[in-house]
Amino acid sequence: QVQLVESGGGLVQPGGSLRLSCAASGFRLDYYSIGWFRQAPGKEREGVSCISSSDGSTYYADSVKGRFTISRDNAKNTVYLQMNSLKPEDTAVYYCAARNLLFSVCVLGQYEYDYWGQGTQVTVSS
Repeated sequence: QVQLVESGGGLVQPGGSLRLSCAASGFRLDYYSIGWFRQAPGKEREGVSCISSSDGSTYYADSVKGRFTISRDNAKNTVYLQMNSLKPEDTAVYYCAARNLLFSVCVLGQYEYDYWGQGTQVTVSS
């Protein structure tokens, strides 16, 4: 059974950091592209970052470039999202998702992803 479980969210002050984890079970995470998405109250879900299974290439939304870093630990079957210099506008529920296409290039479009975690809340506030 394919399962993704996010963790690492919480409350942090502006300028702070958090590291989100996305642990996979039921499949090898490095075979599939993984994306991080977020949804703030009253807004549509948006793509934040993704990592490709084909060549490990990474992509970021303009709003997080230079502040967020996505990485993958194949031994732990886990993808991470390191978030630095957090801003109040980063407040959202963060989801990881897997694209059910072997050895593919990742994209930030949510409709390309087939398996989703339950989400973890990130709140940036003083």
